[in-house]
Order: sequence, then structure tokens, then C-alpha cells
Amino acid sequence: MSRYTEDLALATRLAEAADAITTARFGALDLRVDRKPDRTPVTDADTAVEDAIRELLATERPDDAVAGEERGGDTRATGRTWVLDPIDGTKNFLRGVPVWATLIALVEDGEPVVGLVSAPLLRRRWQAATGAGAWVRDERGERRITVSSVSALEDAYLSTTHLGSWSEHHSREAYLALTDACWESRAFGDFWQHCLVAEGALDIAAEAIVNPWDVAAAQVLVTEAGGRFSDLSGATRYDNGSALSTNGLLHDAALTILQR
Repeated sequence: MSRYTEDLALATRLAEAADAITTARFGALDLRVDRKPDRTPVTDADTAVEDAIRELLATERPDDAVAGEERGGDTRATGRTWVLDPIDGTKNFLRGVPVWATLIALVEDGEPVVGLVSAPLLRRRWQAATGAGAWVRDERGERRITVSSVSALEDAYLSTTHLGSWSEHHSREAYLALTDACWESRAFGDFWQHCLVAEGALDIAAEAIVNPWDVAAAQVLVTEAGGRFSDLSGATRYDNGSALSTNGLLHDAALTILQR
């Protein structure tokens, strides 16, 4: 049994509270949308979810720190920190696209140890904890998941979020070279692509720019599924501004191309 079993159970309760809010506000005619300084959108559902989770954590884990996309906090604090993205895929959420999720991670001394991704409109919830494996719950029940066994880039299935971000923050040419080296490429985007890597449906997910709350849960999910997670320099960090999830077998090959 993982030492984080109780924390994972709490993360499930937090996700249930979040799902109740997000599903009620999805498609609401009175949804309020603002624009943050970085030009990304935020809705009243985003802030309501983070506030609800923070309130529960204040009761259940009063000694733990909290860092979230909407209310702030230090994601690099020592000790235990809950890292939250109340709605990952806000652009989808406000446009009526049902691909969005609440991301909940517990980080201990800089290392993600619990990760939960809840996508209620997809009817899927992924979760993992250090030493407990990676799991998905859907209409078929709950089952353990593992990454794929694809070992050659020419057979690999690749995804990213937004091609434009590669021009702004990395090298579009490097990413296009990776797509040329792979069998197929898509843009499933955001949380979903990393979950699909953990499930073995995708082999590589690469992002030129991410925030810590975007991928803290993904790091523990992918690694517990038997894969590998790093930033684009190869460092095993969720908070260095970029992300690469793979089945492990393809990680070094993908890094080699992306670092050209």
C-alpha cells in the first residue's frame, strides 16, 4: 500500500466537489469570462472550483501549503504542497468543447507524489500515487493503466497542444522534425495527451510551454504508468516551463530531435 493512499482518497473527494461545480457551469448562459494579464481566459467556474478545493484542504490538511492557477501560491515550497488547476482547458470549457479537466497534485519537497485528473464530460478520471501505480476510472469501471511498448519513432503516435507555442518558446522546426520522424501526429492538447500516454494510446506528448499546475499531476501519472516525464532539457521537473511525456522507450530519441 502506498503511503499516500489517504491523500489520494482526499484528492478524489476534492475532484468530486470540483466536478459538481464545473458540470453545473458548463454551457451556462451567464458564465462570466475575464482575461488575465497573460491574455488567457478565466471563468467564474475556475475561481469557484479553486476556492472550494482550498476550503476543503484548509479543513482536511491545514498544515499543507496550496498553490493554484487562480489564487497563487509557491509551487516550489518545501514540505507538502497541493498544486491545483481548477479547469485545465478553459478555452474548451468556455467554447462548449467537452475536453477539460480539474487537475490535482500533491507535491512533497519538489516531487509530485499524488496526481488526479478528473474530466467529467469525458466520463474519465485518472489517478496515481507514488508506489500505487496509475489507474483510470470510466464507464467500464476502474483499471490499471500502462504505457505502450512502441520502441521506434517511425511507429510512434505524437501529440502537442498548440503549434504556435513552439515558435514563441522553443523551435517550431524542431517540433516539425519530430512529427516527420513519427508515424502520426495530433493535437489532443493539455491534460488529455499526457493521460493518453499513460494509457498507452499515445507514445509521446510534448509541450513547449506549461505552468507547474498544468503537468504536476501528469508527471506522477505517467511515471507510475511506467513512462518517463521531463522538461525539454531532459530534467525530471514539472516546473521548468516545458514538458515531455513518453512511454520511456522513445524519450531520449524525442529529446535528441527537440534539442536540435
